[in-house]
Order: sequence, then structure tokens, then C-alpha cells
Amino acid sequence: MIILVANLGSTSFKYKLFDMSQNERVLAVGDADRIGQGGSAWSVKSGDVRLEGTTDLADHAAAIELHLAQLIDLGAITKIDDVEAIGFKAVHGGPISEPSVVDDRVLDTMQRVVPLAPAHNPPYIAAMKSFAAKLPSVPQVAAFETGFHQTIPAFRRTYGIPYEWTTDLGIQRYGFHGASHGYIASRMAQIAPDCQKIINLHLGGSCSICAINGGKSVANSFGTTAQSGVFHNNRVGDFDAFAVLALEAEGVDRDEIYRRLGKEGGLLGISGVSPDMREVEEAAAYGDERAKLAVDAFVDVCRQYVGAYLAVLGGADAITFTGGIGQHGTAIRAAICADLNYAGIEIDPEKNEGVDGNQEQRIDSSHSKTQVWVLPTNEELIVARQTLHALQEQNA
Repeated sequence: MIILVANLGSTSFKYKLFDMSQNERVLAVGDADRIGQGGSAWSVKSGDVRLEGTTDLADHAAAIELHLAQLIDLGAITKIDDVEAIGFKAVHGGPISEPSVVDDRVLDTMQRVVPLAPAHNPPYIAAMKSFAAKLPSVPQVAAFETGFHQTIPAFRRTYGIPYEWTTDLGIQRYGFHGASHGYIASRMAQIAPDCQKIINLHLGGSCSICAINGGKSVANSFGTTAQSGVFHNNRVGDFDAFAVLALEAEGVDRDEIYRRLGKEGGLLGISGVSPDMREVEEAAAYGDERAKLAVDAFVDVCRQYVGAYLAVLGGADAITFTGGIGQHGTAIRAAICADLNYAGIEIDPEKNEGVDGNQEQRIDSSHSKTQVWVLPTNEELIVARQTLHALQEQNA
């Protein structure tokens, strides 16, 4: 089965095209940015051939149409109908967590929980409708990021709030980045099967940390929304809800508060330099105090979660790093793992410095009781597998 896996942002579109009948072979990859903003850069690669350009893409429907045409031009497919299914790395389905064939129930539920994922659900809903219009006979599957975390026990999912808000309104810790954490769990089972207790740090533009035991999620740093937990490139992370009242008392409009927490928080908010960790680290190296504060605060919140999850798991067999910062942030990895010898965690500085970032590498020292890995994630592959499974279940 040929499956197109779509990964959407509010102004971006990325995808991989898989032939699941040929050992999960990747037929093509593509992306487009600045959708709806003019001057969108797009690219598509199949085998050794790459096409790229710049054009105006009014919406995700236009991006989809462009890329389907390019896939034919490259010979990745011969006609549009060669695409047999579409899988979406969807973010929030509220009460729906399992990979689900997209229908009115799924779309209505995603629409209902837009307040919990305002930057993510609207473009996914629009793209699902666009694909349905363009390819009406092709089934779509929403593989929700919350799915991997359904094994987190209820006592760890529940906030200290009036209980009916949990039961009636669904306010609880859901956890996200399920495809990434799920991939790391499955990959570690292959390359280090003795490692049952794993703390995975997915650090990138969006960040989360997950405690995995026996291949299952038992804790995740995200909460009800993807704004929480470790702070992100421009999103706030954990934040005292009552601080909003203090800001309002100072005359800050509530809409502005949430807009700035979601777009001007995180690394950007603290440093005032950039949402990109590389640029923040560079500014810190040149003596920018706010940039240094941002780096230090980021490392500290990661270490707090690592410490918490060591307690949850009763120690760790492995610490794994993935995501853009996790795979390429040499200094960040070193700082997070510093002085954790008491917990049996010690990295080898030379191995850490020599990390490629795009390769699987183990970086713990010979004295470390805990393995430490740098692992590229593959969220799209997990979504492709979930899409195939959901369709097989439907047709069983």
C-alpha cells in the first residue's frame, strides 16, 4: 500500500510517501513553508532527484495540489490515484486517541477541541477536507499524538482540579509527541532490548520528555495542551494559571496574554534573541546575559523532568536524545547529563562531541551504568504503520 504521511503546521506542509509493501520504502519526501504568506519555498525529493522552487501558496489545499503534481513529474507515482491512503500526524483528538479513519465524527471532535490545539487542529482539519475533495476515494487516517500516552496511569494524568472538569470536560494530562516517543521506544527495543526503563528527550522547536517502561509511556511532560511542560522555541511551557489573573490586573488583555505566551514565550521570550537554540547559544557565547539565562533555564527544566522520571521509573536503563536540539545540541546534551553520576548517568565528552546528529550513536562513558543514545526520530514511519493498521482493522 502506498501511503502519504502529512505533517502540518499553521503555515507549513511536510510529508513522506511510503510504499509499505516494499519494506516500508520511502518513495519521496517534500515540504513547503510560508503557506498563506506569499513566497512559499517548496521542495520534493525522490531517489537522487530533487525539485524545488518558490511560489505563492494560498492555503494547504494549494500546497497539496502542487506536491501531488510534482510527485507525478518525478515519477514517484504515475497518477494521483496511486496514493492509496493518507495518514496525518494529527495532534489533538480530545477523547479520541486511537488512530482513526477520518469521518464526520473525527472532524467534529477535532473542531470541538480546537481551543486545546489552536495552532495545530485548524490546519489539519482544513487539509483533511482538501485531500477529501482532491482524492475522494482515498481513505484518511488521523494518528493522534496523544495515542502513545494512553498507558499513563490515571493518577498521573489527573490534575488537582474539581473532578467534574476532568470527567465532563476532559481537562487532564494527555501527553503529545506520541509518534516520536513511540518510534524511540520501538527502535530501542531493536538496538538495546535490555533497556526497559527509558527517558526520552524530544528536544526541538517543540519539546517534551517521556518516561517509557517496557515500551509503554508512563509519564510525559506535556499536559492538556502542547503549550505545557518543557518550554519550547516560542511557547511558554509550564506556567502558573493564576499568573494570568495577575497580568490581567496589570491591564494586559487576556487575548494578548495567550497570544504572547503561545508565540513570544519560550526561548524567544526569555532571550529576546531568537526562537532558535543555535542562535540563542551563539548570543550567549558572545556575552548576552538574557540568552545565557534562556539556555540555563532550558537545561534546568529538562534536568528537573529527568530527575522526576528517574523517580517514576526507579532509575533508567537508558537516556535518549532526539529532535533537532537533542540530535545536534552537543553542549545541551552535556549540560543536561552533567553531574548525574550519582544516578549512574555519565556521558563520554569525546563521543558526545563526535556525534553526527543524523546517525544513531551511543555516547555514554565506560563507567556509566545507564546507556545514553542520540537517535534520529522517524515520526512519519510510525504514522504510516498506524495508518495501515487502522485500515486493516476497518476492513477485517
